[in-house]
Amino acid sequence: MNEDEASGSNAAVDGGHDGDDAELTYAESGVDIDASEAATAALIGAVGDSEGDYAGLLDIGDRYLALATDGVGTKLLVAEALGDYSTIGIDCIAMNVNDLVAAGVRPVAFVDYLAVEDPDETVSEQVGRGLDRGADRADIELVGGETAVMPEVIRGLDLAGTCAGLARTDAVFDGTAEPGDALVGWASSGIHSNGLTLARTAATRRHEYTDPYPYDGYETIGEALLEPTRIYTDLLDPLREHGVRGAAHVTGGGWTNLERLGEHRYVIEDPYDAQPVFTFVQEEGSVSDEEMHRTFNMGTGFVAAVDADRASALADASGGRVIGHVEEGEAVEIRELKL
Repeated sequence: MNEDEASGSNAAVDGGHDGDDAELTYAESGVDIDASEAATAALIGAVGDSEGDYAGLLDIGDRYLALATDGVGTKLLVAEALGDYSTIGIDCIAMNVNDLVAAGVRPVAFVDYLAVEDPDETVSEQVGRGLDRGADRADIELVGGETAVMPEVIRGLDLAGTCAGLARTDAVFDGTAEPGDALVGWASSGIHSNGLTLARTAATRRHEYTDPYPYDGYETIGEALLEPTRIYTDLLDPLREHGVRGAAHVTGGGWTNLERLGEHRYVIEDPYDAQPVFTFVQEEGSVSDEEMHRTFNMGTGFVAAVDADRASALADASGGRVIGHVEEGEAVEIRELKL
């Protein structure tokens, strides 16, 4: 880390961090999280509240029909730079199904929306290949989609989708943690599909996407940024079996997503090690610890709140680990930074 040693350092994820002109923030890169949340609140206020957080829930009797919609974001610009669109379909599936899992809903079907400036058979085939791989990993059906050619609206392409899921009304998660709960976490595969505007800005200060990646695992910087988002649908059964109260998909807003589980203090004592791509982004952009944790998943992509006496069993059954606990108070405190 740039400001704290990894051992014994604390970071409270409760806002931005002032610095000199060399220090990048998400807002300076072009995405203001506070402004985005305010705009989203205005939209919700205009259309009325709906039931559900990570997914919209419609009561259809003894079950909920759940819907989630999301896209790939500016990760598309990295794919464009490398001329490789073969994995972004996985990201599109993942960002949707993971939100349903966080709500306690089993994803079942997906429709995609591909908007392009100019139709290109090779690009469309690569996108489709990724969607097929993502659907296979998530164990869902691709049931249709739409391709729109809009040269006066779109530059390049945009990819988004909607996922439908089903759950018994008594099976969805309450969504609220309780003081005394343990926090069980599962590793991410890398940056996933959030914070790419900051990551891209940092990575291209002195480099091209095609430059060699300075760590093991990838040939180029762009390949490290394109690592597909991990899909967490395999967690749903053990989450239910072990009485999880609520879960957080660590996406836009980074570790502040835990606050969606209620106004408590979330103490992270043993997070997963952040992959080297985060070290690269932080060093190239001179990004503060606080901003990194407020923007990225930092190696932990999914978190669940569960009774402390059931946490170890859940972790053992699902390949996760106990990473912290819930206390009275506010904010997210990361006591052991690992990067």
